[in-house]
Amino acid sequence: MDNPVDLSLAEVRAFAHHEQITQHFCIQGWSGVAKWGGVSMQTILNLVKPKPEAKWVVFYSLSEGADAGIYYDAHPIEQMSYQLTMLAYDMNGAPLSFGPGAPLRLRNETQLGFKQVKSIKGVEFVEDFKDIGGGYGGYNQDHEFFGYRQSI
Repeated sequence: MDNPVDLSLAEVRAFAHHEQITQHFCIQGWSGVAKWGGVSMQTILNLVKPKPEAKWVVFYSLSEGADAGIYYDAHPIEQMSYQLTMLAYDMNGAPLSFGPGAPLRLRNETQLGFKQVKSIKGVEFVEDFKDIGGGYGGYNQDHEFFGYRQSI
């Protein structure tokens, strides 16, 4: 993006508040229901106005992955305008704590739990992700699913 937008958490909290009650599905076999509060990704799209060639949204975490290196994940840009896609800063009526992903957590309800990036420090709109991390679209894809840990 040519014109980066740098926002504090207080500025993000000043946007129109969005709430939803949704079920979280984990690939490890568990699920849970929570009430999430935050800002709709549509609001972020309206603010940033990504270039037409942007096809992916990359979410960067404050946390490192298990093999070191920044944790990140890419999502199709069209999913950002879905009603239930948001940056959450509250869970069940209280500010997010460390475990659920403070200060911001992605909620993209069209994706499984491992795609819901926790502790977000940055968001980038890109044409492709081939030069980000290992080029597979996310830390898990770079390291865990296609790496040396598991044979296919």
